[in-house]
Amino acid sequence: MTIVDGVQVDLKPEELKQVEKMLGRKPNAVEAGMIDVMWSEHCSYKSSRPILKLLPQKGALVVCGPGNDAGAVDIGDGYVAVFKIESHNHPSAIEPYNGAATGIGGIIRDILCMGARPIALLDPLRFGSIKSPHSRWLFKYVVKGIADYGNCVGIPTVGGEVEFDESFESNCLVNVACVGIAKKEEIVLAEAKNLGDVVILAGGSTGRDGIHGVTFASRSLTEESEEDRPAVQVGDPFTKKLIIDSTLEILKNGFVHGLKDLGGGGLTCGSSEMANKGNTGIDIELSKIHLREKGLLPFEIMLSESQERMLFIVDPSGVETVTGILNKYGLSWSIVGKVTESENINVFLNGKLVAKVPAKLLAESPTIEREAEKPSYIDTLQTAKKPQMPDDLSETLIQLTASENIASKEWVYRQYDHEVGDRSVVKCGEGDAAVLRILGEDKGIAVSSDCNSKHCYLDPYNGGAGATAEACRNVAAVGARPIAIVDCLNFGNPEKPDVFWQFRETIRGMSDMCKVLQTPCVGGNVSFYNEDEVTKKAVKPSPAVVALGVLDTLKKVITLTFKNVNDSIILLGKTFPEMGGSEYYYSIHHIEGGIAPKVDMQREKDTIDLVLLANKKNYVNAAHDCSKGGLGVALSIMSINSNRGIEIDFSKINTESMRLDELLFSESHSRFIVTTPKSNVNNLLELAQSRNVAAYHIGRVSNSPRIVIHHEDDEIVNCDLKDIKQAWESTIPSFMEL
Repeated sequence: MTIVDGVQVDLKPEELKQVEKMLGRKPNAVEAGMIDVMWSEHCSYKSSRPILKLLPQKGALVVCGPGNDAGAVDIGDGYVAVFKIESHNHPSAIEPYNGAATGIGGIIRDILCMGARPIALLDPLRFGSIKSPHSRWLFKYVVKGIADYGNCVGIPTVGGEVEFDESFESNCLVNVACVGIAKKEEIVLAEAKNLGDVVILAGGSTGRDGIHGVTFASRSLTEESEEDRPAVQVGDPFTKKLIIDSTLEILKNGFVHGLKDLGGGGLTCGSSEMANKGNTGIDIELSKIHLREKGLLPFEIMLSESQERMLFIVDPSGVETVTGILNKYGLSWSIVGKVTESENINVFLNGKLVAKVPAKLLAESPTIEREAEKPSYIDTLQTAKKPQMPDDLSETLIQLTASENIASKEWVYRQYDHEVGDRSVVKCGEGDAAVLRILGEDKGIAVSSDCNSKHCYLDPYNGGAGATAEACRNVAAVGARPIAIVDCLNFGNPEKPDVFWQFRETIRGMSDMCKVLQTPCVGGNVSFYNEDEVTKKAVKPSPAVVALGVLDTLKKVITLTFKNVNDSIILLGKTFPEMGGSEYYYSIHHIEGGIAPKVDMQREKDTIDLVLLANKKNYVNAAHDCSKGGLGVALSIMSINSNRGIEIDFSKINTESMRLDELLFSESHSRFIVTTPKSNVNNLLELAQSRNVAAYHIGRVSNSPRIVIHHEDDEIVNCDLKDIKQAWESTIPSFMEL
C-alpha cells in the first residue's frame, strides 16, 4: 500500500508514477482515492482485458455486448433479453448475509440501468466441504441473504448451482446473475453525451459502508481481512423495489439520456465511466448529496459504495418530471451536477474544487501483461493410478447420488420464491434449465448456469470449454436454442504465473467453444485474488457460465421427468473412460487426479442440434444431460424425479474396453439421455445417424420401483428407488441441521 497526502491507497509505486505523469502533477488525497478504486483489478480488469479479447463478442443477435452494464440479445418480436453475472466473493467470505444480499442488489441494478425489467435471478455458489462448520455457516447465511433480498424485491431465483470443495473453505464464491426483458428501442446506455444535462443521484443515502469495497475485492484474504468488514455494503430490498418501479416509470417519459447504478467504485465509477463514454466531463457538487451521516469527507463520499443508488443523466426540461416521479415513490434525490465539455470529473465541495481528474484516466486504466506458466501439479495429477472397481456398484451408485455435489439442492431453492411473477414454466428441479414465459402465453427463454471446478483444475482449457458446453446443453435439454452466454471468472492471484496460465487457458477453451456453438459472450465479470494468504491456497478455477436460449413456442418445452411407462430410453453421444475430476473419483475413492474429459466441439454442436431437431419433430418427451456423476447418476435423477423405475442394458452401448464403473460414472461431454414413445425409436435413431451422432437404445421406463442396470448377462445395479431417493434428498438437510 502507498500513502498519498495522508491517505492509504492500494496503488503501487510504479502506478503512482504513471498517474503523476498523466496528470502532470501529484494527485491529492481525493484524486488518489478515485484513481485507486478505478485502477483496482475489480474495476479496471487491468490483468484480464488482454485475454478477454479472445472471447467472441459479436453476433447477429447481439444488441449490446461487453463494455455495457449488461449484455442484450435480440429474442424476436421487438424484444431483447438483458442478462449479466457478477461476483460478490470477498464480501460474502467476511459477512455472508449482507455480502450475498448486496450481490443480488447490485446485479439487479445492472439490468435495470439498461432500461430492462429484471425478471429472474440465478446463483452459482461454491463453498468448502459441507462437513466443515465454517463452510456450513457461510452456506447458510449466503443462501439466507439471497433469499431475503430476492424474495422482498419480488424477483424469482430460478436457477443456479452449488459446488463443495476444500479449495473454497476460506474463499467461498458467490456469483449472482440476473435476466431482464426490454423493448429493443428502449435500451438505455450508461453515457453522458449531451452538454448541459443534469446529473441526479437518486435512491439510498450515501454513507461510509462499502468504502474501499473494490480494492478489498482486489487483494487476497488475510488474517486481517476481518477488519475489512466495513467494506461490505448493507442492502435495502424494500428501497430497491421502489427504485425498480420508479426507474421504469421515469424511462417511459424519454427525458433520461443516460443511466448507471452506483455499485463498485461508487460515484467515482458511475460519473467517470458515463463521461468517458460520452466524451464529456461531469461537475459534481458534494454538498448537494443526501448523506446518511454527518462529517463525511470528499474522499469518502466519492468512494462510498452505499447501496440502492442510481445516477440519472437527465434533459434539463425533464428534471421536474423525473423528480416528481421519485417523490411519488418516496425516494430521496439530489441534483448533484451537470454534464460539461471539460472531459474531466471536477469535484466541488461548497463551490471549492477538491478534485480534478480526466474521465479517461479514471475509466481506462493501463493494462498489465502478466506472465503465464503451466502449473507443475497438472502433469503429476494426470498420472493418478486407477482405483480398484468396487464390488457392489449398486451401493456405490447410492453413495454417489448422496454425495454433497450431486445430492438434491432443494434445501437451497425451497428458501427462494422461485415462482413469483407468474413467468416460471420449468421450475427448479423440473428440468436442466429454467424456462420463463416472456411474451403473452407462448414464447419463452431458458437460462442455466454451469461450471465444473474440478475439471478446470486438471485441464483449464477443456474445463472452460466444458462449462460453456454444459450450460448450452442444459438450455437445449429444455428445448431452447442457446444464443449467447455471460461468464463470471473466479481465480486466484493473477500475479502468480500458474494462476494466470489457468485463466488464459480457460478463456481459450471458452472462446473456442463459443465460436463453434455460435454463442457470443456478451458480458461478464472477472474475480481474481480468491486466495487465502494464510494457507496459500487458491480456489480451483471456476468459470461460471450462464447460457440463454430462446423457445419460439412453450408447447415444445421438455422436462427431465419420465412421461409414460414403457417409453424407450435413448443415450445420445459417446462415453469415454475420462474419470479425472469426476465425482466418482472424488467422493468414492478420494482421488483428485486423472485425465479430465475432453471436449469435441463439433460433436457438442451436432448433439445439441440433434436434440433441438428431434424435439421439433416431437420425438422427445424427456431429456437430461449427462454431467456430474455420469450416466448412472443422470438416469437415477430422472427416476427419482419421476418416481418411476428403469430397466437398462449397458451392452447396447458401443464402448472401447471400458470398465463398468467407467461406463456408469464417466463425465464425458456431449451426451443426453432422452425418452421417446416406442413408436418413435427408429425415427430418432435414424435422425441421429443422419446427423452423425452416436445413439443407443439402452432401455425403458418400468412399472417396478427399482433402478436395474444389466450388462450382458450380469445385473450390475439393482437399487430400490425409495432408498436412492432417500439418500439423494437427505444429505444437505442432515448436515444443515447440525
